[in-house]
Amino acid sequence: MPLITGVMEDYLKAVYKLQQGRGAVATSDLAKELRVAPATVTAMVQRLARLKLVSYHRYRGLTLTTAGQRIALETIRHHRLIELYLAQHLGVNLDKVHDEAEKMEHVLSDDVELRMAAALGDPTTDPHGDPIPSAEGTIRDVRYPDLTTFAPGATGVVARVSDRDPASLRRLAELGVLPGVRLTVLAQRSSGCRVEIEGRHVTLPRALCGDVYIQ
Repeated sequence: MPLITGVMEDYLKAVYKLQQGRGAVATSDLAKELRVAPATVTAMVQRLARLKLVSYHRYRGLTLTTAGQRIALETIRHHRLIELYLAQHLGVNLDKVHDEAEKMEHVLSDDVELRMAAALGDPTTDPHGDPIPSAEGTIRDVRYPDLTTFAPGATGVVARVSDRDPASLRRLAELGVLPGVRLTVLAQRSSGCRVEIEGRHVTLPRALCGDVYIQ
């Protein structure tokens, strides 16, 4: 296997995430996800195709090959283990662990990865509730409905909070809406969701309700 750069890993990771639930990924969607020019994406996709890490057909999009998916899941495993280690052992705020892990995921050695996983108790989810791929390259990705779909009176446990926006994540943390917390839906309004958490009544703006997934 030729040298796989951190940029390549970022592309493969992005394709993996975009593939979920939609099949082939358009290069325009990949460019938007990675915030780079379409021409840059096309050049890298062609390079990954030559390395047999993606299957690419013009106008039909691209998908990961078995080899490409293995690298993508290994990169995601590194990222999510680092996030959890930073949060649990170093006390890094939840809204900051993603950016820090982005910097470190490409340089984590296999030995340090194993030691980190062991120190964390071989976890299956990261601090946001996202599944951590196994060392063997498998992942148990269960999808949960978001808070907007629950009627008043429904009770559940926060399984995951989206890490797409640090400001939103910071606000959820301030409100105590984090993975593992049990809540009861009190009301659904156009402005947001009224919930009870550990005896407290909290109103989440509608924009935040879609970032909270309930089991």
